[in-house]
Amino acid sequence: MFPQHIIARKRDGHALTRDEIVAFVRGATDGSWADYQLSAMLMAIVWRGMTPQETAFYTEAMMHSGVVADLSSLKVPKADKHSTGGVGDKVSLHLAPMIAACGVAVPMISGRGLGHTGGTLDKLEAIPGFRVNLPLDAYRAQLEQIGLALIGQTADLAPADKKLYALRDVTATVESIPLICGSILSKKLAEGIDVLVLDVKFGRGAFMKDKAKARELAQALVSVATAMGKPTRAVLTAMDEPLGGTVGNALEVMESIECLRGHGPADLMEVTFALGEQMLLLAKVVATKDEARAKLEASLASGAALEKFRAMVAAQGGETRVVDEPVRLPQAKFKEALAATQAGFVTEVDAMGVALAALRLGAGRAKAEDKIDHAVGVSALVKVGERVAVGAPLGVVHANDASALAEAKAMLAKAIVVGERATAPGRLVEEILG
Repeated sequence: MFPQHIIARKRDGHALTRDEIVAFVRGATDGSWADYQLSAMLMAIVWRGMTPQETAFYTEAMMHSGVVADLSSLKVPKADKHSTGGVGDKVSLHLAPMIAACGVAVPMISGRGLGHTGGTLDKLEAIPGFRVNLPLDAYRAQLEQIGLALIGQTADLAPADKKLYALRDVTATVESIPLICGSILSKKLAEGIDVLVLDVKFGRGAFMKDKAKARELAQALVSVATAMGKPTRAVLTAMDEPLGGTVGNALEVMESIECLRGHGPADLMEVTFALGEQMLLLAKVVATKDEARAKLEASLASGAALEKFRAMVAAQGGETRVVDEPVRLPQAKFKEALAATQAGFVTEVDAMGVALAALRLGAGRAKAEDKIDHAVGVSALVKVGERVAVGAPLGVVHANDASALAEAKAMLAKAIVVGERATAPGRLVEEILG
């Protein structure tokens, strides 16, 4: 199977066979296809699309391009959650220990942030000493011991995805639903999970701005994963304003610890509970949504979820004192509030605008090789519908550079709009599919 023949068939609109798709993915894994051939194939897929059958073949080939973790030694259900990325989305940090405290193992392989969206691994690395790079045997042992592990992708898991994603990022071929399905599901299904819940976001701060497009992605993900034998549900959630009150790595860890102490912001906990309920229902440890909600709330009230988080931090080499003393997390040199210049009601907190302000401070990466400053970001963000007086803080900017501080404050001022009339915040949890 010559690469150029397979590329031409897709370019001309034909549905590829399983063998042709396997040849493409193998070519990305072993280097037998040149980068320009892989890039041409990716563009042909973007241009011509893939049938559901092709997408399933592609996802399966990607998953089997490396090792598929065997977690059969765990005698409890294994569930994971994946978000398509948002602003202030620190849900995994506290949801995973909540689920583990409910008797369901959470083998979670997460990613890093790029562009305006934050990454779970970057947030975890704000904890001094925390190791995200665990080999599969240590990952398995930790799951057996505490039922919880949050790690980065290993070289053994879905290696084709690492190669193809790097090419997609620089060839304008990221926004293809079949390619997104293959990228997300190949890693998730290689983790050794039994069930999967997806948080598919839409809105100004989401990867998918359009709700209809986000729903199309959600349906495709659920369909492919289910066809591959993994019960899956997708929760469509809005991402027009940041989730919670913080954006920035150490700041978001602090907020997640507050969630585990039972003091999480209402919007953040609404999304957390919505996803957690579906995880417990799919894992069949509860029969009803109400029972799932009660179990999750009990994990917080009893302190069991917080202790799972502490155990995970300890197991992965992190400084456990941050759990009780979050001020031990990285702190920025400058902290300045942005004051409201008029009285009224907050009518807009543009998630993208806030994310770009945090990016200017160094909380994220414009390029994959950029270093992150874990201390910087924005905290105490106001929410849509909130009433403010002149001079009241709209948010606090944390910076380690004076010029970045000034620029970020100006960007934040444009992102937050105060008007005369109250605006009700939009619905956060839109729909559940699957």
